Amino acid sequence: MREKIKAKAKAIASSPNTKKALLSMKPERNFWGISGVVLFLILPEIIAYIWGADITAYANKELLLTHSFVDTKYYEMLVMLFEDGMSYINLLIGIVLLIWLFF
Repeated sequence: MREKIKAKAKAIASSPNTKKALLSMKPERNFWGISGVVLFLILPEIIAYIWGADITAYANKELLLTHSFVDTKYYEMLVMLFEDGMSYINLLIGIVLLIWLFF
């Protein structure tokens, strides 16, 4: 069974369609490619690491006040996003994509 899985994985890895799909996912080496990786993957995790506790405390304080439905959902989302701190997986994916961008 393991040999079948290994053979299938090697066949998928050596397939030209897999290589083409992998190259199409690679970010372009220009301003937009670099800034996209940094702004959407790395910067939010740095913000969550530095100010995550402050943002969560602010959102919890605002949830105690009376707000509209949209405001309540906004503050609940802030709490949900920042209460656990930063995501090392997202940070790792961003760093790997940034390294892959230059190779």
